[in-house]
Amino acid sequence: MRCQLHYLPLTLPFFSILVGVFLVLCLLLQVSALRFAYLRIGLGPGTALLVLLASLVGSYFNLPVAQLPQRKIVSGHQINYFGMHYVIPVVHAWPGTIIAVNVGGAVIPVLISIYLLLRHRLWISAPVAVACIAALTHIQAQPVTGLGIAVPVFLPAVTTAVVALILSRRQAAPLAYIGGSIGVLIGADLLNLDKIRDLGAPIASIGGAGTFDGIFLTGVLAVLIAALTGGAGQPRRGQARAR
Repeated sequence: MRCQLHYLPLTLPFFSILVGVFLVLCLLLQVSALRFAYLRIGLGPGTALLVLLASLVGSYFNLPVAQLPQRKIVSGHQINYFGMHYVIPVVHAWPGTIIAVNVGGAVIPVLISIYLLLRHRLWISAPVAVACIAALTHIQAQPVTGLGIAVPVFLPAVTTAVVALILSRRQAAPLAYIGGSIGVLIGADLLNLDKIRDLGAPIASIGGAGTFDGIFLTGVLAVLIAALTGGAGQPRRGQARAR
């Protein structure tokens, strides 16, 4: 059973698209503008690529945290939702729906969001961004039989960009990452946990299938916002030369 917890959240062709986005970003990071953008967010180019790579690899791993009573389980299918093909793993003698936390789509984004929150001291704007994006994502999220909760792949990224730029142009990049990552997790997954029981999903992965692609693209979007807006504001006096 333990091996069935780990699977790619998307079918291979669509997961390859995200890998392609990662490779393109690797090439773009050789351009000084995006290198500068990552530095202004608070992550060096190498660290940023490591984070994105870890997110891709970590999307394969789910950490079980709870188990719901056995219901009729739908397994061994692919779900087409807004043009994306999601994977429902094949299961045998499954005792019920497993609630799990996805490493690449939940654990890593939450840790990076905490780091950015502390680094930029976004005590007010970050919670506001998370609340706005969580509310909008909750409206967009749809229960999908056999899969769990899914959101249209590009809507969280677009919503995040608009909210972050409205709240603060100078701090738009870290706000986009924090608000997009935590907001999608709360709005799509946590606020819909009560609906999981009746969807027949063998694994309900928080930050996994159905939401991982939106969270991953939000991380990429944060960098692009930084490049377009000049990053996360001017470094504090005395910090620029120290780094």
